[in-house]
Amino acid sequence: MTDAERSILVVAHAHRDETVEAAQRVLTALRDAGARPVLAEDDRAGLEASIDLSGAATLGVDVAVHDVELAIVLGGDGTILRAAELVREGTAPVLGINMGHVGFLAEIERDDMDAAVGRVIDRDYDVEERMALHVRVKDESDRVVYETWALNEATVEKASRERLLEVVIEVDGRPLSSFGCDGVVVSTPTGSTAYNFSAGGPVIWPTVEAIAVVPLSAHALFAKPLVVGPEHAVAIELLQRNMGSGVLWCDGRRSHDLPRGARVVVRRSDRPVRLARLHPAAFTDRLVRKFRLPVEGWRGPSPLTAPIGFGSAGAE
Repeated sequence: MTDAERSILVVAHAHRDETVEAAQRVLTALRDAGARPVLAEDDRAGLEASIDLSGAATLGVDVAVHDVELAIVLGGDGTILRAAELVREGTAPVLGINMGHVGFLAEIERDDMDAAVGRVIDRDYDVEERMALHVRVKDESDRVVYETWALNEATVEKASRERLLEVVIEVDGRPLSSFGCDGVVVSTPTGSTAYNFSAGGPVIWPTVEAIAVVPLSAHALFAKPLVVGPEHAVAIELLQRNMGSGVLWCDGRRSHDLPRGARVVVRRSDRPVRLARLHPAAFTDRLVRKFRLPVEGWRGPSPLTAPIGFGSAGAE
């Protein structure tokens, strides 16, 4: 493939001046390198009044998603999730450049943007695959009425603020416990630092393939967070005794109404999400940096006392 044939998607949160300026720099760098920048229709509409979009193609009109080499994302985690949605049917990895606050999914900060674009042009990056969820909604007749996916989490929530949601949790076709609650979060390791974390769920290292299940404000003795293996299917059923209805949210972007008797079945997706990585940083360091965790006073392991068989990354 020649550089002229390379199509690189640029996804930008176009409601901030600094992000608009960054988008202009990225588009210019791609054009100067002979690559073809690509924009989603919504991003084109949001940027065209502010910057020069000459030479930029439109995703789904001029360039098919399968022909996109990589997606450069300018924004926070919400924009990165939107980019993952845009390239879902293709194979392009997503490279996040944090223009927001936490930006846990982002690979680098805005100050390193120019160097990152240069490495994209040079194809100097690694690709990391992250587990995603396949989500299916069934009605009372066990008929599938809705299907979608999630990178972070699938959440079943009550539709009415004043009413509890009565649910039963099921694992691999067997009931586990029923209770009233505000909802249930089913999370991937990638999403364990998002809604799952805020709800009191565990942080799961990305190298661990697992599914976390966290009840929200449950009225029950046994309603603690659960972690199951990726081969298991988790279901949340809305009991008939509910006075109200519920709603399914996936990554906070896609929703579906849930009447009484509906079942939400969540399992590992056959298709992972691909993230572009520039630095092989330890996940521990990412946690400390993004959450600003206190580590003052840490002495660190002595190379003379480190356990045999452990390298510097695994020493205790």
